[in-house]
Amino acid sequence: MERYQVAIIGGGSAGMTAASGMASLGAKVALIEKRNSLGGDCLHFGCVPSKALIKTANMSHDMHEAAEFLGLSISGEMSFEKVKERINQARSTIQSHDSSDRFTDLGADVYFGEASFESDHIVNIGDGESIYAEKIVIATGSKPVIPPIDGIETIPYVTNESIFDLPALPAKLGVIGGGTVGLEMAQAFSRLGSEVTVFEGADRLFSKEDRDITRFMENEISKELEIRLNTKVVQAAYENEKSVLTVEQKGQQTTEAFDVILVAAGRKPAIDSLKLEQAGVEKVKGFIHTDATFRTSRPHIFAVGDTVNTLPFTHAAGEEAKTIVSNVLFGLRNTLDHSNTPWVTFTVPEVFHLGMTEQEAEDKKIEYKVFRAHLNEVDRFITAHETRGFVKFITDKKGYILGAHAAGTDAGEWMQLAVYAKKNKMKIGTLSRMVYTYPVKAGAVQKAADMFWREKLFDGPLPKLTKKFFDFKFKLSGGKVTPDQQPES
Repeated sequence: MERYQVAIIGGGSAGMTAASGMASLGAKVALIEKRNSLGGDCLHFGCVPSKALIKTANMSHDMHEAAEFLGLSISGEMSFEKVKERINQARSTIQSHDSSDRFTDLGADVYFGEASFESDHIVNIGDGESIYAEKIVIATGSKPVIPPIDGIETIPYVTNESIFDLPALPAKLGVIGGGTVGLEMAQAFSRLGSEVTVFEGADRLFSKEDRDITRFMENEISKELEIRLNTKVVQAAYENEKSVLTVEQKGQQTTEAFDVILVAAGRKPAIDSLKLEQAGVEKVKGFIHTDATFRTSRPHIFAVGDTVNTLPFTHAAGEEAKTIVSNVLFGLRNTLDHSNTPWVTFTVPEVFHLGMTEQEAEDKKIEYKVFRAHLNEVDRFITAHETRGFVKFITDKKGYILGAHAAGTDAGEWMQLAVYAKKNKMKIGTLSRMVYTYPVKAGAVQKAADMFWREKLFDGPLPKLTKKFFDFKFKLSGGKVTPDQQPES
Protein backbone atom coordinates (compact mmCIF):
# COMPACT_ATOMS: atom_id res chain seq x y z
CA MET A 1 0.00 0.00 0.00
CA GLU A 2 1.40 3.38 -1.04
CA ARG A 3 1.90 5.80 1.86
CA TYR A 4 1.54 9.58 1.67
CA GLN A 5 1.92 12.52 3.99
CA VAL A 6 -1.27 14.05 2.54
CA ALA A 7 -4.13 12.64 0.47
CA ILE A 8 -6.47 15.17 -1.12
CA ILE A 9 -9.88 13.94 -2.24
CA GLY A 10 -11.28 16.11 -5.02
CA GLY A 11 -9.56 17.66 -8.02
CA GLY A 12 -11.47 20.93 -8.23
CA SER A 13 -10.42 24.44 -7.24
CA ALA A 14 -9.78 23.65 -3.58
CA GLY A 15 -8.15 20.28 -4.17
CA MET A 16 -5.82 21.54 -6.88
CA THR A 17 -4.83 24.60 -4.84
CA ALA A 18 -4.05 22.48 -1.79
CA ALA A 19 -2.16 19.87 -3.82
CA SER A 20 -0.08 22.48 -5.63
CA GLY A 21 0.84 24.30 -2.43
CA MET A 22 1.72 21.20 -0.43
CA ALA A 23 3.64 19.46 -3.22
CA SER A 24 5.59 22.66 -3.90
CA LEU A 25 6.71 22.62 -0.27
CA GLY A 26 8.04 19.10 -0.66
CA ALA A 27 5.27 17.02 0.90
CA LYS A 28 4.44 13.61 -0.57
CA VAL A 29 0.92 14.24 -1.90
CA ALA A 30 -1.80 12.12 -3.51
CA LEU A 31 -4.55 13.94 -5.43
CA ILE A 32 -7.68 11.86 -6.09
CA GLU A 33 -10.37 12.85 -8.62
CA LYS A 34 -13.46 10.79 -9.46
CA ARG A 35 -13.70 12.05 -13.07
CA ASN A 36 -11.13 11.30 -15.75
CA SER A 37 -9.79 14.87 -15.71
CA LEU A 38 -9.07 17.56 -13.13
CA GLY A 39 -10.86 20.89 -12.85
CA GLY A 40 -13.94 20.09 -10.81
CA ASP A 41 -17.48 21.38 -11.30
CA CYS A 42 -16.31 24.93 -11.95
CA LEU A 43 -14.47 23.91 -15.10
CA HIS A 44 -16.80 21.21 -16.37
CA PHE A 45 -20.31 22.34 -15.33
CA GLY A 46 -20.08 25.68 -13.53
CA CYS A 47 -18.18 28.94 -13.76
CA VAL A 48 -16.33 28.30 -17.01
CA PRO A 49 -19.08 27.01 -19.33
CA SER A 50 -21.71 29.31 -17.82
CA LYS A 51 -19.59 32.43 -18.31
CA ALA A 52 -18.77 31.37 -21.87
CA LEU A 53 -22.50 30.92 -22.50
CA ILE A 54 -23.33 34.27 -20.90
CA LYS A 55 -20.72 36.08 -22.98
CA THR A 56 -22.01 34.51 -26.19
CA ALA A 57 -25.63 35.31 -25.31
CA ASN A 58 -24.71 38.91 -24.53
CA MET A 59 -22.89 39.18 -27.86
CA SER A 60 -26.08 38.14 -29.64
CA HIS A 61 -28.23 40.51 -27.60
CA ASP A 62 -25.87 43.48 -28.02
CA MET A 63 -25.53 42.83 -31.75
CA HIS A 64 -29.29 43.00 -32.26
CA GLU A 65 -29.58 46.14 -30.11
CA ALA A 66 -26.76 47.81 -32.04
CA ALA A 67 -28.28 46.85 -35.38
CA GLU A 68 -31.63 48.34 -34.41
CA PHE A 69 -30.02 51.57 -33.21
CA LEU A 70 -27.75 51.94 -36.26
CA GLY A 71 -30.44 51.07 -38.77
CA LEU A 72 -28.83 47.81 -39.85
CA SER A 73 -30.52 44.49 -40.52
CA ILE A 74 -29.40 41.05 -39.36
CA SER A 75 -30.24 37.95 -41.36
CA GLY A 76 -29.81 34.23 -40.72
CA GLU A 77 -30.50 32.04 -37.71
CA MET A 78 -28.39 31.76 -34.60
CA SER A 79 -26.40 28.51 -34.52
CA PHE A 80 -26.66 26.78 -31.15
CA GLU A 81 -23.85 24.48 -32.24
CA LYS A 82 -21.60 27.53 -32.54
CA VAL A 83 -22.64 28.58 -29.03
CA LYS A 84 -21.62 25.19 -27.68
CA GLU A 85 -18.39 25.36 -29.69
CA ARG A 86 -17.38 28.55 -27.83
CA ILE A 87 -18.22 26.90 -24.51
CA ASN A 88 -16.12 23.85 -25.32
CA GLN A 89 -13.22 26.01 -26.51
CA ALA A 90 -13.16 27.81 -23.17
CA ARG A 91 -13.31 24.54 -21.25
CA SER A 92 -10.55 22.87 -23.26
CA THR A 93 -8.22 25.87 -22.98
CA ILE A 94 -8.54 26.05 -19.20
CA GLN A 95 -8.42 22.25 -18.93
CA SER A 96 -4.91 22.37 -20.39
CA HIS A 97 -3.87 24.56 -17.44
CA ASP A 98 -5.34 21.99 -15.03
CA SER A 99 -3.72 18.90 -16.53
CA SER A 100 -2.46 16.11 -14.27
CA ASP A 101 1.05 16.69 -15.66
CA ARG A 102 1.20 19.98 -13.79
CA PHE A 103 0.87 18.12 -10.50
CA THR A 104 3.07 15.15 -11.32
CA ASP A 105 5.78 17.64 -12.32
CA LEU A 106 5.52 19.02 -8.77
CA GLY A 107 6.00 15.51 -7.38
CA ALA A 108 2.38 14.67 -6.56
CA ASP A 109 0.69 11.42 -7.58
CA VAL A 110 -2.67 11.82 -9.33
CA TYR A 111 -5.31 9.09 -9.08
CA PHE A 112 -8.58 8.92 -11.01
CA GLY A 113 -11.28 6.98 -9.19
CA GLU A 114 -14.14 7.16 -6.68
CA ALA A 115 -12.61 7.72 -3.24
CA SER A 116 -14.07 6.37 0.00
CA PHE A 117 -12.76 5.86 3.50
CA GLU A 118 -11.75 2.43 4.76
CA SER A 119 -10.57 4.00 8.02
CA ASP A 120 -9.49 7.41 9.21
CA HIS A 121 -6.11 6.99 7.47
CA ILE A 122 -6.87 4.62 4.57
CA VAL A 123 -8.64 5.76 1.40
CA ASN A 124 -9.96 3.33 -1.21
CA ILE A 125 -9.72 4.56 -4.81
CA GLY A 126 -11.64 1.76 -6.50
CA ASP A 127 -10.64 -1.49 -8.20
CA GLY A 128 -9.28 -2.71 -4.89
CA GLU A 129 -6.57 -0.03 -4.68
CA SER A 130 -6.06 1.79 -1.40
CA ILE A 131 -3.56 4.31 -0.06
CA TYR A 132 -2.50 5.36 3.44
CA ALA A 133 -2.20 9.04 4.39
CA GLU A 134 -1.09 10.75 7.58
CA LYS A 135 -3.32 13.75 6.78
CA ILE A 136 -6.39 13.88 4.52
CA VAL A 137 -8.16 16.83 2.89
CA ILE A 138 -11.76 16.48 1.68
CA ALA A 139 -12.53 18.84 -1.21
CA THR A 140 -15.19 17.02 -3.21
CA GLY A 141 -17.39 20.03 -3.97
CA SER A 142 -21.16 19.97 -4.35
CA LYS A 143 -23.94 18.70 -6.59
CA PRO A 144 -27.42 19.92 -7.59
CA VAL A 145 -30.34 19.51 -5.21
CA ILE A 146 -33.33 17.83 -6.87
CA PRO A 147 -36.44 18.99 -4.98
CA PRO A 148 -39.07 16.41 -3.96
CA ILE A 149 -41.59 17.34 -6.66
CA ASP A 150 -44.19 14.71 -7.48
CA GLY A 151 -43.30 13.19 -10.86
CA ILE A 152 -39.99 15.03 -11.28
CA GLU A 153 -38.31 11.74 -12.20
CA THR A 154 -40.67 11.33 -15.19
CA ILE A 155 -39.42 14.39 -17.08
CA PRO A 156 -36.03 14.78 -18.82
CA TYR A 157 -34.97 17.78 -16.74
CA VAL A 158 -31.48 19.25 -16.91
CA THR A 159 -29.24 20.71 -14.20
CA ASN A 160 -26.11 22.83 -14.45
CA GLU A 161 -24.31 19.53 -15.14
CA SER A 162 -26.26 18.77 -18.32
CA ILE A 163 -27.70 22.03 -19.66
CA PHE A 164 -24.60 22.70 -21.77
CA ASP A 165 -25.17 19.42 -23.61
CA LEU A 166 -28.62 20.32 -24.94
CA PRO A 167 -28.85 19.37 -28.63
CA ALA A 168 -30.81 22.51 -29.55
CA LEU A 169 -31.96 25.81 -28.14
CA PRO A 170 -35.30 25.23 -26.37
CA ALA A 171 -38.18 27.37 -27.58
CA LYS A 172 -39.62 27.41 -24.04
CA LEU A 173 -37.44 26.96 -20.96
CA GLY A 174 -38.82 26.58 -17.46
CA VAL A 175 -36.42 27.25 -14.57
CA ILE A 176 -37.12 25.88 -11.09
CA GLY A 177 -35.23 28.15 -8.72
CA GLY A 178 -34.41 31.85 -8.86
CA GLY A 179 -30.94 31.75 -7.33
CA THR A 180 -27.62 32.59 -8.96
CA VAL A 181 -27.50 29.59 -11.32
CA GLY A 182 -31.16 29.87 -12.27
CA LEU A 183 -31.07 33.58 -13.06
CA GLU A 184 -27.76 33.54 -14.93
CA MET A 185 -28.89 30.67 -17.14
CA ALA A 186 -32.42 32.05 -17.56
CA GLN A 187 -31.20 35.40 -18.83
CA ALA A 188 -28.56 33.84 -21.09
CA PHE A 189 -31.08 31.52 -22.77
CA SER A 190 -33.56 34.36 -23.07
CA ARG A 191 -30.93 36.43 -24.87
CA LEU A 192 -30.26 33.54 -27.22
CA GLY A 193 -33.94 33.41 -28.13
CA SER A 194 -35.73 31.11 -25.66
CA GLU A 195 -38.96 32.10 -23.94
CA VAL A 196 -38.05 31.71 -20.25
CA THR A 197 -40.13 31.45 -17.08
CA VAL A 198 -38.52 31.33 -13.62
CA PHE A 199 -40.39 29.78 -10.68
CA GLU A 200 -39.18 30.93 -7.26
CA GLY A 201 -40.73 29.91 -3.94
CA ALA A 202 -39.49 32.94 -2.00
CA ASP A 203 -41.03 36.40 -2.12
CA ARG A 204 -38.01 38.01 -3.79
CA LEU A 205 -35.05 37.36 -6.05
CA PHE A 206 -31.44 38.04 -5.04
CA SER A 207 -32.45 37.24 -1.47
CA LYS A 208 -28.92 37.51 -0.04
CA GLU A 209 -28.35 40.94 -1.52
CA ASP A 210 -28.97 44.36 -0.05
CA ARG A 211 -32.66 45.24 -0.44
CA ASP A 212 -31.88 48.21 -2.67
CA ILE A 213 -30.03 45.85 -5.01
CA THR A 214 -32.90 43.36 -4.84
CA ARG A 215 -35.53 45.94 -5.79
CA PHE A 216 -33.44 47.30 -8.64
CA MET A 217 -32.49 43.90 -10.05
CA GLU A 218 -36.00 42.45 -9.84
CA ASN A 219 -37.16 45.33 -11.99
CA GLU A 220 -34.27 44.89 -14.45
CA ILE A 221 -34.47 41.11 -14.79
CA SER A 222 -38.26 41.18 -15.20
CA LYS A 223 -37.80 43.13 -18.44
CA GLU A 224 -36.38 39.98 -20.05
CA LEU A 225 -37.87 37.07 -18.11
CA GLU A 226 -41.22 35.90 -16.79
CA ILE A 227 -40.71 35.77 -13.02
CA ARG A 228 -43.15 33.91 -10.75
CA LEU A 229 -42.42 34.65 -7.08
CA ASN A 230 -44.11 32.91 -4.14
CA THR A 231 -44.68 29.99 -6.49
CA LYS A 232 -44.25 26.32 -5.65
CA VAL A 233 -43.85 23.62 -8.28
CA VAL A 234 -46.04 20.79 -6.98
CA GLN A 235 -46.06 18.29 -9.85
CA ALA A 236 -44.25 17.40 -13.06
CA ALA A 237 -45.35 15.16 -15.94
CA TYR A 238 -44.19 14.32 -19.45
CA GLU A 239 -46.94 14.70 -22.05
CA ASN A 240 -46.71 14.93 -25.85
CA GLU A 241 -42.93 15.38 -25.70
CA LYS A 242 -43.32 18.34 -23.36
CA SER A 243 -42.47 18.71 -19.68
CA VAL A 244 -45.62 19.93 -17.94
CA LEU A 245 -45.35 21.67 -14.56
CA THR A 246 -48.19 22.19 -12.13
CA VAL A 247 -47.47 25.23 -9.99
CA GLU A 248 -49.26 26.75 -7.03
CA GLN A 249 -49.44 30.46 -6.26
CA LYS A 250 -51.73 32.03 -3.67
CA GLY A 251 -53.66 28.78 -3.39
CA GLN A 252 -54.36 28.60 -7.12
CA GLN A 253 -52.88 25.84 -9.31
CA THR A 254 -52.05 26.21 -12.99
CA THR A 255 -50.17 24.08 -15.53
CA GLU A 256 -47.67 25.06 -18.20
CA ALA A 257 -45.73 23.04 -20.77
CA PHE A 258 -42.04 23.53 -21.60
CA ASP A 259 -39.53 22.06 -24.01
CA VAL A 260 -36.85 21.91 -21.30
CA ILE A 261 -36.88 22.24 -17.52
CA LEU A 262 -33.76 23.46 -15.72
CA VAL A 263 -33.65 22.45 -12.06
CA ALA A 264 -31.63 25.10 -10.21
CA ALA A 265 -32.97 24.65 -6.70
CA GLY A 266 -29.67 24.87 -4.85
CA ARG A 267 -26.67 22.63 -4.19
CA LYS A 268 -25.52 20.24 -1.50
CA PRO A 269 -22.14 18.69 -0.56
CA ALA A 270 -21.02 15.81 -2.79
CA ILE A 271 -19.99 13.58 0.10
CA ASP A 272 -22.51 10.72 0.06
CA SER A 273 -20.11 8.16 -1.40
CA LEU A 274 -17.16 8.96 0.89
CA LYS A 275 -18.29 6.70 3.76
CA LEU A 276 -17.39 9.39 6.27
CA GLU A 277 -18.63 7.23 9.14
CA GLN A 278 -15.74 4.83 8.51
CA ALA A 279 -13.35 7.68 9.32
CA GLY A 280 -15.37 9.11 12.20
CA VAL A 281 -15.98 12.41 10.40
CA GLU A 282 -19.10 14.17 11.66
CA LYS A 283 -21.69 16.10 9.65
CA VAL A 284 -23.99 18.93 10.72
CA LYS A 285 -27.05 19.77 8.58
CA GLY A 286 -25.61 17.84 5.66
CA PHE A 287 -22.22 19.60 5.71
CA ILE A 288 -18.94 18.30 7.09
CA HIS A 289 -18.45 19.87 10.51
CA THR A 290 -15.17 21.74 10.96
CA ASP A 291 -13.66 24.23 13.37
CA ALA A 292 -12.38 27.63 12.25
CA THR A 293 -9.11 26.05 11.05
CA PHE A 294 -11.03 23.61 8.79
CA ARG A 295 -10.22 20.59 10.97
CA THR A 296 -13.01 18.01 11.17
CA SER A 297 -14.00 15.90 14.18
CA ARG A 298 -10.86 13.90 13.31
CA PRO A 299 -8.04 16.47 13.76
CA HIS A 300 -5.86 15.01 10.99
CA ILE A 301 -8.72 15.22 8.45
CA PHE A 302 -9.58 18.62 6.96
CA ALA A 303 -12.49 19.76 4.78
CA VAL A 304 -12.81 22.83 2.55
CA GLY A 305 -14.95 24.27 -0.22
CA ASP A 306 -18.56 23.29 -0.80
CA THR A 307 -18.29 20.34 1.61
CA VAL A 308 -18.39 22.81 4.52
CA ASN A 309 -20.99 25.44 5.35
CA THR A 310 -19.10 28.59 4.33
CA LEU A 311 -19.44 30.37 0.97
CA PRO A 312 -20.29 28.21 -2.09
CA PHE A 313 -17.93 29.85 -4.56
CA THR A 314 -14.85 28.67 -6.42
CA HIS A 315 -12.74 31.59 -5.22
CA ALA A 316 -13.82 30.98 -1.62
CA ALA A 317 -12.86 27.31 -1.91
CA GLY A 318 -9.48 28.24 -3.35
CA GLU A 319 -8.81 30.69 -0.53
CA GLU A 320 -9.77 28.08 2.07
CA ALA A 321 -7.34 25.67 0.45
CA LYS A 322 -4.54 28.24 0.67
CA THR A 323 -5.39 28.73 4.33
CA ILE A 324 -5.05 25.06 5.25
CA VAL A 325 -1.71 24.35 3.56
CA SER A 326 0.28 25.39 6.62
CA ASN A 327 -2.36 23.97 8.97
CA VAL A 328 -2.02 20.53 7.38
CA LEU A 329 1.75 20.47 6.94
CA PHE A 330 2.94 22.35 10.02
CA GLY A 331 0.08 22.06 12.51
CA LEU A 332 -0.72 25.78 12.47
CA ARG A 333 -4.18 27.13 13.22
CA ASN A 334 -4.74 29.70 10.48
CA THR A 335 -8.31 30.86 9.90
CA LEU A 336 -10.07 32.74 7.10
CA ASP A 337 -12.33 35.77 7.48
CA HIS A 338 -14.97 35.38 4.79
CA SER A 339 -16.41 38.82 5.55
CA ASN A 340 -13.78 40.02 3.07
CA THR A 341 -14.76 37.49 0.39
CA PRO A 342 -16.90 39.04 -2.37
CA TRP A 343 -19.19 37.37 -4.86
CA VAL A 344 -20.69 38.35 -8.19
CA THR A 345 -23.90 37.33 -9.93
CA PHE A 346 -23.16 37.47 -13.66
CA THR A 347 -26.51 38.73 -14.87
CA VAL A 348 -26.92 41.94 -16.86
CA PRO A 349 -26.41 44.18 -15.00
CA GLU A 350 -23.85 42.32 -12.87
CA VAL A 351 -24.36 42.28 -9.11
CA PHE A 352 -21.38 42.68 -6.76
CA HIS A 353 -21.58 41.81 -3.04
CA LEU A 354 -19.04 42.38 -0.27
CA GLY A 355 -19.64 42.24 3.46
CA MET A 356 -22.69 43.53 5.29
CA THR A 357 -25.90 44.71 3.73
CA GLU A 358 -27.68 47.70 5.21
CA GLN A 359 -30.27 45.36 6.71
CA GLU A 360 -27.55 43.31 8.45
CA ALA A 361 -26.05 46.48 9.92
CA GLU A 362 -29.50 47.44 11.22
CA ASP A 363 -30.07 43.99 12.71
CA LYS A 364 -26.72 44.15 14.51
CA LYS A 365 -27.61 47.63 15.79
CA ILE A 366 -24.45 49.11 14.32
CA GLU A 367 -24.30 52.88 13.91
CA TYR A 368 -23.67 53.09 10.18
CA LYS A 369 -23.61 55.46 7.23
CA VAL A 370 -24.48 54.92 3.57
CA PHE A 371 -22.64 56.46 0.61
CA ARG A 372 -24.05 56.03 -2.91
CA ALA A 373 -23.38 56.92 -6.49
CA HIS A 374 -25.61 56.29 -9.49
CA LEU A 375 -24.02 55.20 -12.74
CA ASN A 376 -25.87 57.93 -14.66
CA GLU A 377 -23.56 60.37 -12.84
CA VAL A 378 -20.37 58.67 -14.11
CA ASP A 379 -19.04 59.85 -17.45
CA ARG A 380 -17.69 56.49 -18.65
CA PHE A 381 -21.07 54.83 -18.16
CA ILE A 382 -22.79 57.77 -19.86
CA THR A 383 -20.56 57.54 -22.94
CA ALA A 384 -21.12 53.77 -23.12
CA HIS A 385 -24.91 54.17 -22.64
CA GLU A 386 -24.68 51.78 -19.67
CA THR A 387 -26.19 53.99 -16.98
CA ARG A 388 -28.42 51.40 -15.33
CA GLY A 389 -27.15 50.73 -11.82
CA PHE A 390 -25.58 52.18 -8.71
CA VAL A 391 -22.93 51.72 -6.02
CA LYS A 392 -23.68 51.56 -2.32
CA PHE A 393 -21.16 51.54 0.54
CA ILE A 394 -22.06 50.86 4.16
CA THR A 395 -19.51 52.16 6.68
CA ASP A 396 -19.29 52.55 10.43
CA LYS A 397 -19.55 56.07 11.84
CA LYS A 398 -15.80 56.62 11.34
CA GLY A 399 -15.90 55.63 7.69
CA TYR A 400 -14.48 52.09 7.86
CA ILE A 401 -16.11 49.89 5.21
CA LEU A 402 -18.62 47.31 6.48
CA GLY A 403 -20.12 46.43 3.11
CA ALA A 404 -19.97 47.38 -0.56
CA HIS A 405 -22.63 46.56 -3.13
CA ALA A 406 -23.18 47.42 -6.76
CA ALA A 407 -25.31 46.67 -9.78
CA GLY A 408 -23.95 47.65 -13.16
CA THR A 409 -22.07 46.62 -16.27
CA ASP A 410 -18.85 44.82 -15.28
CA ALA A 411 -19.44 45.58 -11.59
CA GLY A 412 -17.43 42.51 -10.63
CA GLU A 413 -14.34 44.12 -12.18
CA TRP A 414 -14.33 47.73 -10.99
CA MET A 415 -15.67 46.99 -7.49
CA GLN A 416 -12.57 44.93 -6.60
CA LEU A 417 -11.16 48.19 -5.24
CA ALA A 418 -13.60 47.84 -2.37
CA VAL A 419 -12.28 44.38 -1.48
CA TYR A 420 -8.74 45.69 -1.11
CA ALA A 421 -9.88 48.66 0.96
CA LYS A 422 -12.05 46.61 3.31
CA LYS A 423 -9.50 43.83 3.78
CA ASN A 424 -6.82 46.38 4.65
CA LYS A 425 -9.14 48.26 7.02
CA MET A 426 -9.11 51.48 5.01
CA LYS A 427 -11.68 54.21 5.39
CA ILE A 428 -13.87 54.85 2.39
CA GLY A 429 -12.29 58.29 2.10
CA THR A 430 -9.03 56.61 1.06
CA LEU A 431 -10.74 55.44 -2.13
CA SER A 432 -11.61 59.06 -2.89
CA ARG A 433 -8.01 60.27 -2.57
CA MET A 434 -6.65 57.90 -5.22
CA VAL A 435 -6.02 59.26 -8.71
CA TYR A 436 -8.38 57.60 -11.17
CA THR A 437 -7.79 57.56 -14.91
CA TYR A 438 -10.51 59.53 -16.69
CA PRO A 439 -12.89 58.21 -17.78
CA VAL A 440 -13.14 54.74 -16.24
CA LYS A 441 -15.98 52.74 -14.74
CA ALA A 442 -14.22 52.72 -11.37
CA GLY A 443 -15.16 56.38 -11.28
CA ALA A 444 -18.39 55.12 -9.71
CA VAL A 445 -16.37 54.00 -6.68
CA GLN A 446 -14.61 57.36 -6.57
CA LYS A 447 -17.88 59.27 -6.76
CA ALA A 448 -19.40 57.26 -3.90
CA ALA A 449 -16.23 57.72 -1.84
CA ASP A 450 -16.27 61.47 -2.57
CA MET A 451 -19.54 61.63 -0.64
CA PHE A 452 -17.59 60.76 2.53
CA TRP A 453 -15.54 63.94 2.24
CA ARG A 454 -18.52 65.98 1.10
CA GLU A 455 -20.34 65.01 4.28
CA LYS A 456 -17.26 65.46 6.47
CA LEU A 457 -16.17 68.80 5.04
CA PHE A 458 -19.32 70.49 3.79
CA ASP A 459 -22.18 69.10 5.88
CA GLY A 460 -20.50 69.58 9.26
CA PRO A 461 -19.40 72.68 11.21
CA LEU A 462 -16.40 73.46 8.94
CA PRO A 463 -18.28 75.51 6.28
CA LYS A 464 -19.75 77.76 9.01
CA LEU A 465 -16.32 78.28 10.55
CA THR A 466 -14.64 79.04 7.24
CA LYS A 467 -17.45 81.44 6.30
CA LYS A 468 -16.92 83.34 9.54
CA PHE A 469 -13.19 83.44 8.83
CA PHE A 470 -13.61 84.84 5.33
CA ASP A 471 -16.28 87.32 6.49
CA PHE A 472 -13.91 88.53 9.20
CA LYS A 473 -11.01 88.81 6.74
CA PHE A 474 -13.21 90.75 4.31
CA LYS A 475 -14.26 93.21 7.02
CA LEU A 476 -10.64 93.75 8.09
CA SER A 477 -9.80 94.77 4.55
CA GLY A 478 -12.63 97.29 4.58
CA GLY A 479 -14.42 95.35 1.91
CA LYS A 480 -11.54 95.94 -0.48
CA VAL A 481 -9.65 93.41 -2.57
CA THR A 482 -6.20 92.92 -1.03
CA PRO A 483 -3.09 93.44 -3.21
CA ASP A 484 -2.42 89.73 -3.53
CA GLN A 485 -5.94 89.35 -4.94
CA GLN A 486 -5.59 92.11 -7.58
CA PRO A 487 -6.20 90.77 -11.08
CA GLU A 488 -3.40 91.16 -13.60
CA SER A 489 -3.90 93.98 -16.08
